[in-house]
Amino acid sequence: MKVCLSLLLVILSLGIWINGSVDAQDKGKEKGKEVLLKGKITCAKCELELTKRCASVIVVKESGKDVVYFFDDKTNKQYHSEICSDSKPGEVTGVTSEKDGKKFVTVSKLKFN
Repeated sequence: MKVCLSLLLVILSLGIWINGSVDAQDKGKEKGKEVLLKGKITCAKCELELTKRCASVIVVKESGKDVVYFFDDKTNKQYHSEICSDSKPGEVTGVTSEKDGKKFVTVSKLKFN
C-alpha cells in the first residue's frame, strides 16, 4: 500500500513538472508579448508561391514544421526589396498574431545574419 502511494506521488509530481515546462515555453507566445523568430526571410510570392502579390515573410521551424509569419504592412514595404529575389537568414523580433489561418508578426526589430 505504501509503495502504491509513493509511486502515485512520484507520477503526480512528474506530471506537474512536465506541465510547468510546457507552460514556460508557451509564455513567449502570449498575446501582446514580443517574441524572437529565427529563420529564412523571403518573399511569399516569388520563392514560396503562397500569394499572388509579393509579401515579406519569415519561415521558422516549429515542432519540426515550417511555419510562415507574414510581416506587417510597414516592414513589408521597408525590407521587401532586400529579400524579394534573394532570401536571407535572419531574426525578427515582434508581436505575433493570427487571422484567417495566417500568422503575422508586427516587426519591431529585424536583423539579417
